[in-house]
Amino acid sequence: MKIALINGSPKLKESASGCILHDLKSLLDNGSHVIYEYSLRKPQLRLEEMKDLAECDVFVFAFPLYVDSIPSHLLNCLIQLEDFLSELKERDIKVYVAVNCGFYEGYQNKLAIEIMKNWCVKSGLIWGQGIGIGAGGMITSLKNIPMGHGPKRNQGIALEQFASNILSCSSGDDLYITANLPRFLYKIAAEKNWRQSVKANGLKRRDLFLKK
Repeated sequence: MKIALINGSPKLKESASGCILHDLKSLLDNGSHVIYEYSLRKPQLRLEEMKDLAECDVFVFAFPLYVDSIPSHLLNCLIQLEDFLSELKERDIKVYVAVNCGFYEGYQNKLAIEIMKNWCVKSGLIWGQGIGIGAGGMITSLKNIPMGHGPKRNQGIALEQFASNILSCSSGDDLYITANLPRFLYKIAAEKNWRQSVKANGLKRRDLFLKK
């Protein structure tokens, strides 16, 4: 089986989507399947990329939530891929999606997952499963914590089920999870990060509240 891990984050490095796919790959890479990795940071796909993707049995997308939806550059790629795949007569491809957001609650990703389901219908693909991951703002800072431990316990459980369905080409109910820490702690950590970013850019805390 050929599995395409598709990172839809616009970031060049240190993306939460990349961290999710890294953890997922460790569960999929059992030597019995071929795993390809793609990074879609630009709003266009090359013809060679679309041809390669069309040869895969499974698409696994990971991307951040942008305004309750899909990042615009990735949406353009999906439209291109939809047109390309729609012209193929045989395309028994199953699609799995992991969406992360800065909100604490994972269910904030529900609309984006629904959009991906509709894209599958338009493209003639088969829906597998979606995972909505909350508290995405801290995923990169937890990359050295073993999956399934501490604040990554829920994520580990969800990814194990996700990987099991992918390897068996099975469908499953969509999952919505968040980090294993209280909401108020996540809020404190996020606000601290904002203050550090403000300082790094030569501004003051009060500049966050300027209205122009």
